[in-house]
Amino acid sequence: MRWPRGVDGLCFGGDYNPEQWPEETWHEDVALMREARVNLVSLGVFSWSAIEPRQGHTTFGWLDRVMDLLAENGIMAALATPTASPPPWFGLAYPDALPVWPDGTRLTHGSRDTYCPAAPAYRRAAVGIATALAQRYAGHPALAMWHVHNEYGTTCYCDHVAKAFRRWLRQRYTCLEALNEAWTTAFWSQRYGEWEEIGPPRATQYLGNPAQLLDFRRFLSGELFSCFSEQRAVLRELTPQVPVTTNFVFGDWVPVDHRRWAEDLDCVAIDHYPAVPGLPAAEHTAFHADLARSWAGGRPWLLMEQASSTVNASGRLVAKRPGEMARHTVAHVARGSRGAMFFQWRASRGGAEQHHAALVGHAGPGSRVFREAVDLGALLGRLAELDGATVEAPVAILWDAEAWWALLGPGLPSPDLDYLGALQAAHRALLRAGITADFAAPEADLRGYRLVLVPSLYLTSDQGATSVRRYVAGGGHVVVWYSSGVVDLDTRVWIGGHPGAFREVLGVRVEEFHPLLPSDSLPVVPDGASAAALGLAAAEQLTGRVWAEHVHCAGAEIVARYTAGQLAGLPAITRNEYGEGIAWYCSTGLDEADLARLIGAALARAGVTPPAGLPSPPSGVEIVLRRSGQIRWLCVLNHNDEPCSLPLAGTPFSAGSDLVTGSVVTTAAPDEAVIVPAGGIAVIRCE
Repeated sequence: MRWPRGVDGLCFGGDYNPEQWPEETWHEDVALMREARVNLVSLGVFSWSAIEPRQGHTTFGWLDRVMDLLAENGIMAALATPTASPPPWFGLAYPDALPVWPDGTRLTHGSRDTYCPAAPAYRRAAVGIATALAQRYAGHPALAMWHVHNEYGTTCYCDHVAKAFRRWLRQRYTCLEALNEAWTTAFWSQRYGEWEEIGPPRATQYLGNPAQLLDFRRFLSGELFSCFSEQRAVLRELTPQVPVTTNFVFGDWVPVDHRRWAEDLDCVAIDHYPAVPGLPAAEHTAFHADLARSWAGGRPWLLMEQASSTVNASGRLVAKRPGEMARHTVAHVARGSRGAMFFQWRASRGGAEQHHAALVGHAGPGSRVFREAVDLGALLGRLAELDGATVEAPVAILWDAEAWWALLGPGLPSPDLDYLGALQAAHRALLRAGITADFAAPEADLRGYRLVLVPSLYLTSDQGATSVRRYVAGGGHVVVWYSSGVVDLDTRVWIGGHPGAFREVLGVRVEEFHPLLPSDSLPVVPDGASAAALGLAAAEQLTGRVWAEHVHCAGAEIVARYTAGQLAGLPAITRNEYGEGIAWYCSTGLDEADLARLIGAALARAGVTPPAGLPSPPSGVEIVLRRSGQIRWLCVLNHNDEPCSLPLAGTPFSAGSDLVTGSVVTTAAPDEAVIVPAGGIAVIRCE
């Protein structure tokens, strides 16, 4: 993976939109950037109408002056192709290139992302503006990286998309017989006799075909990647030494398989905006940072966007507390990001996002946020030595976008099945135990991990099932959640009992699902001699919610049983010795504390402990271990309002230095501890 040219140390900066401001403001901006030690800005992300105000008529003068000004001040540019927001003239010239909703409504210009990714006119125009930019700025001293588009994720259901979807289906299935089999079109008389009969999953009378819906998501991911790759081809041809990336945005509305895209990017870049305030925002940050690092596959990645001073909580902007911007930033850096960027540099006076947070807000540089940005720029300079060090992650959580998409489909036994929620609950339990996790593809070689968690992997391929089976047989430890291994890649149920893909390795057979109402719960009690496996007394009770199953043991031992209702006395949690390893199965949605106990038991059995011999961190304290050769860094983030103490005596970090404060760390005696202040950060280096 190539890294932005000319950027020393960790990247720091944000989206810069000088076209929104008079030219005298540009000089103030650059002076403030130098004060804050900004070294990289994303430039021109939404500037298409400023560059090409009329079709075929370009005005590069203003952008020339901005690029020159940045170069003169030692600030590099991730120059964007502005194709996420076509100008007003485009929709008038090519109305068939405007997007269409599932109900047939064609949208009009007036926002961003108003284009159809399959429309030939859009594809030509996007490549055209990318070509013009590359020809203009090839060799410019400020050009560090190409930032293609912005947050790919637009969906359309028009005739252009229908034609492209059929073309994609022909390539995937070759013949209609194979498609009809994969889509189970014998159900509801959906069998197709001609390719032209197939369209996108537009609005229909009742439940859509789940296989068609899933394939449409797959198609869109590929079609959007084609949009990206066409621009990338031009940029690489004209500027072969400049890396090319695009910024990933995460959400159930995004039809992009980021893990698969990441394989073809020069640099993985993400945008991250927590949807909740406080400690949950910190946990949200850790989750997405670990996802990004895992998508990058051990290569460098970058936090391309975050908000400086607000969290968007259900459409309401909630102010970040003093120091929170730094903690969110350092959390990403601790987990592998090669810096931190923001949206945006200067807050807009008008427009739809005029109240979006910025490093320079409406109050100007004389604000708390800008002062914290200046301090953050200095801190990132001190943390630059982390760049390239390995993040130690002994546990993997299996992640698959297609499994997520399948659980968003119609006709499921319960609307409360939540793949993303299950992933986050698993990650949160590890985070609170002081364990860093990777996210791995189900088909990946898992042998490097001590423990693998499989939360509700509803859709599971043959390769994924084989990978997990091989891992456990070779001595690995795995915990599988309910609603895993239920359907194959075509959303067809694995026959013979659930969880079909994992029955053998788990030593169980599920006869029947028992979805629970939101108000329902089931008591689960450890099973006598097996109670110790969960660290519980036999009389203690766990609580299951959302889901339950009628489980038969087929070689597995019972760890806990249901004690009420139709399932009273039947297995709820099991454990199976398979080959040289151990496979646990949990057939119900445990409460958070109970899930932590189950994962804790699996961690203990697998020999996984917090890094460097540390005890589990106090509540609200996050720790990550980085390593490069003989040098180790312990990154500690205290998200609490009170100081926390870390007993480091007897660990490699009993003697070292704190990169944040510059102080020497010595805790040789057992009663000594390192104190991390309320809301504070420590990055302790030892050799």
